[in-house]
Amino acid sequence: MNFKEIIEEIYYKIKNLEDKGNVASYIPELATIDSENFGIYISTLDQNNFGIGNWEDKFSIQSIAKVLSLVLAYRMVGEKIWTRLGVEPSGNPFNSLTQLEVDNGIPRNPFINAGAIVIYDILISHLENPKEDFLGFVRSISNNTELNPCCRS
Repeated sequence: MNFKEIIEEIYYKIKNLEDKGNVASYIPELATIDSENFGIYISTLDQNNFGIGNWEDKFSIQSIAKVLSLVLAYRMVGEKIWTRLGVEPSGNPFNSLTQLEVDNGIPRNPFINAGAIVIYDILISHLENPKEDFLGFVRSISNNTELNPCCRS
């Protein structure tokens, strides 16, 4: 499979789409980001690597961390995780408490803020040094020892 061709095709299709969004200026780490930045990078298990666009530029992962946190929490507690979280879309904003009240305190999914708090609780309950251990986990699964936290401690 020629990942380079596939990634290039995806990149150019997406790069040329009309941008309908706005940079979230209320988030300090994003407020100064060039909205034209766009990059894709792939690293396969058999060490095929390819990047295009702004793939070398450092960026704040924001809610991508929710996916990575879920993976680590799931590795720790397995299927038990679903006793504290749902897997349904919420239909509400990510920071809404309305759905949480309706669902008796069980967040609809791990990607809304209430669900991310449950994941965080699992991580801090199981990790000796949560920040360092999480960063080590992300470095490990990405095979990138140069990943570093930015901006906040």
